[in-house]
Amino acid sequence: MTEARTAAIGRNAALVGGMWLALAIGTAGAQATPAGLWRTIDDATGKPKSLVRIVEQDGVLSGRIERLFDPDPKWDGRCDQCRDERKDQPVLGMTILTNLRKDRDEYSGGDILDPENGNVYRCRLRVAEGGTKLEVRGFIGISLFGRTQSWLREE
Repeated sequence: MTEARTAAIGRNAALVGGMWLALAIGTAGAQATPAGLWRTIDDATGKPKSLVRIVEQDGVLSGRIERLFDPDPKWDGRCDQCRDERKDQPVLGMTILTNLRKDRDEYSGGDILDPENGNVYRCRLRVAEGGTKLEVRGFIGISLFGRTQSWLREE
């Protein structure tokens, strides 16, 4: 093989490798945002509980319940424990995440509603594991007093 041909093959391999790397970085970057569909997991049973769609508009994230898995057949599907305008409204379609903004490597400054008890907590989100997991921390006052759930990307 001539030296020119070897150099051309090397350049082509580098070009193809660079394209794959750019594609991989682009895909990882696209998944580095909380925007998308997330499967929540029940803390007590470890089973899927709901699907929450997080959207970004003008740099602000919000999230709405799109699907409920295996709800209690005796439950009427309404947020009877809520104490704000969501009181007695259907949980399906309800906005439970509001006003989250990017702050370095996380999203914070917003709130999350727990429809089971009607409590609204301050909230912080952090994308983990290459965009496949979302760490959702709800807390009262400071982040030390709260709990973290891991949601799994559905898309």
